[in-house]
Amino acid sequence: MRIGILTGGGDVPGLNSCIKAVVNRAEAEGQQVLGIRRGWRGLLMLDPEDSTSLAACTLKLDNSVVRTIDRTGGTFLHTSRTNPGRVVADDLPPFLQTSGRPRAGKRPFPDCTAHVLRNLERLGLDALIPIGGDDTLGYGERLHREGFPVVAIPKTMDNDVYGTDYCIGFSTAVTRSVNFLHQLRTSAGSHERIAVVELFGRNSGETSLISSYLAGADRAVISEVPFSPDRLADLLMADKRDNPSNYAMVSISEGAQMVGEDLVESGQADAYGHRKLGGIGAATGRALKRITGQNIIYQQLSYLMRSGSPDSLDLMVSLNYANMAMSLVMKRRFGRLAAMREGRYTDVSLSCIREGLKRVDVDELYDCDQYRPKVRQVDGKPMFLY
Repeated sequence: MRIGILTGGGDVPGLNSCIKAVVNRAEAEGQQVLGIRRGWRGLLMLDPEDSTSLAACTLKLDNSVVRTIDRTGGTFLHTSRTNPGRVVADDLPPFLQTSGRPRAGKRPFPDCTAHVLRNLERLGLDALIPIGGDDTLGYGERLHREGFPVVAIPKTMDNDVYGTDYCIGFSTAVTRSVNFLHQLRTSAGSHERIAVVELFGRNSGETSLISSYLAGADRAVISEVPFSPDRLADLLMADKRDNPSNYAMVSISEGAQMVGEDLVESGQADAYGHRKLGGIGAATGRALKRITGQNIIYQQLSYLMRSGSPDSLDLMVSLNYANMAMSLVMKRRFGRLAAMREGRYTDVSLSCIREGLKRVDVDELYDCDQYRPKVRQVDGKPMFLY
């Protein structure tokens, strides 16, 4: 068999380890692996008749190529947020604009899936392993419905892929966030300020919730529950007064919203319909300063959460998901998602990612009045309390 592999969406620690494990397992089984560069964009931009395009969009992988890639974070195959099923006109490759295939002016967002399927066939691929979040895997599920063999691996810092308890990258993101929250205490305490720390998390506030819970931050604002700046200010001022060092800390998900306000977004929507999130922490900091008169420390962790090498848990999961995916490919069990359920490795139908959004169990784990984690009963809960 010849197996394709790609990474899409935001990078996370553990991707290179996962790629290496797939290649090593494939080579041991006598199979070949072809890396697709820049996620779905590689298959969109590829013109198999052009050798330059072939070299730019693909990379033959073997043990010698991947030998050291697991020593760093990120993805050495690179990534993109391209959606071949809904291509922004400016991203349409010139050779598609001038051929009988979808044209830029024909409709606002051409669907180039037929072109992608032709490329998969021309590359001689028998199966494809995409590693990504909801968006990347959503298009992978589309290819499976179109008849191409797909086995998927979930990754996202937000841990929000529906159907699995765990996604590659989450543990490292939480570990980084906890470390930074603790480190920021020195400046917040030295200057007797309120510290607002903005973390990633579009639809799910799990990263903010768990990081705050583990770091002992005073408050945690999450994506699922709109918050009142006035109420938050009252709580933080009480926290500050009760702290012998006279400071307070709050973590906030980038997807959080003030009561009656919209998401803080910027820029044009990407191919999946998402505008860039970020800035709710700064807006909250300004509101808190206006309400309390206190000076604020605002820190947006952003890409620091996803940079660097994976922690031990993400390393373990990335290796195990890779081996699971290869086992599924070798057994020709396609349309599956490597997953973890109730602390055990398993696989589920890839179609499950379309069945809902994975979000924090607010009733069980969050105090909506106090804006903080509410963890009292953990019996029967998954390790990461989603």
